[in-house]
Amino acid sequence: MSIHDFFAARDVDVLGLAAYLDGLAGARRIAEVRDLAAAEQARLFDAAAGVRPATLDDFVPAAEPPLRPVIHYGRNSLPLFRLFEKRFCRPEGGGAELWGYNEQPWRTITGPGYFVARQASDAEVVIDYCEVPPRKPGEWPAVLPNSARLSRFIYYRTRDYMRGVSQHVTIGRATRDGKPMDNWFVLCRI
Repeated sequence: MSIHDFFAARDVDVLGLAAYLDGLAGARRIAEVRDLAAAEQARLFDAAAGVRPATLDDFVPAAEPPLRPVIHYGRNSLPLFRLFEKRFCRPEGGGAELWGYNEQPWRTITGPGYFVARQASDAEVVIDYCEVPPRKPGEWPAVLPNSARLSRFIYYRTRDYMRGVSQHVTIGRATRDGKPMDNWFVLCRI
């Protein structure tokens, strides 16, 4: 069985896919998720609506201490630079937000793409590139505004809306200026 089997029928069996993913070891789960094609990501985003609510704990489990990074391995639907990581942490003092940035080999050119994540609704989390965190873990790159460097063309004025898929997997869609873009991505944490 592979992740692609869940996309063979007209409707995506999100609950069956979640059980399948939850039953995999971490490295295999990441490999399966990172194998999703662009069309599969788009279908999964639509199918996941209202099935499993996404919460901030999906990105950084509640037991994690402040400023301890949690890595999510991702794949997007773009034609190039498809594999990346989003790194999240809880701020000091808690609160109802997470801080994070994008780690990828081309970060020195594009910028780190810092963001603040919050609950957007009962079912979705928003990764908001219109805000950058005031601080960061020491090992993360310098915080830059998303209007700097080539970030202006990638992250500036964007927000990603995330939906839950399984215990470790979320699916997102990018928006710019409130308008949906034809850009989806899947995230998986160990």
